[in-house]
Amino acid sequence: MIRKTIWIVSLLTTVMVAALLLSAASPGSSAKAPQPTSAEVKVDNFSFGPASLTDFLAQQTKRRGLAEAAYFNFLVAAISTAPVLATGILAWQFALEGQKLKGTLLEHLVFACVSTVMIWLVWWVHFRSRRRTAPLPRYRLAIEFLAFAMVTLTAHLGGFLSGVNGPG
Repeated sequence: MIRKTIWIVSLLTTVMVAALLLSAASPGSSAKAPQPTSAEVKVDNFSFGPASLTDFLAQQTKRRGLAEAAYFNFLVAAISTAPVLATGILAWQFALEGQKLKGTLLEHLVFACVSTVMIWLVWWVHFRSRRRTAPLPRYRLAIEFLAFAMVTLTAHLGGFLSGVNGPG
């Protein structure tokens, strides 16, 4: 079990480091991505933090009700990633006419995909534990933290694309 845990944490750490290196090494990351002229799709960022906090409190207080709330928060977060990815890809295809993505826009798409996988992974850990009626593994909090960091980084890049985090 410990080997499996170490393997999962190592894999997630590798993904995070690769994402950060991609962000830092991208030559076009400081250049502004092309803005659509005729269509704009805005998707509010889903906050992954409350579910992680609820899960942490459930672990500390040993209250089953909090653990149930965290499970359903993670389920809703995982399900909501499908329309978010779909609208992002549709915006790219229709508003940018399928142009090759580069710079911040490409990084945002890559981070959104990694965030989606990590959110589904968090939900799966909870689902598997719930199905086996076993206690939740302690390594899940590290996975939740990494997923929260990826969602935050994706939202930050999205802020630059929408102009919220831009100069001015």
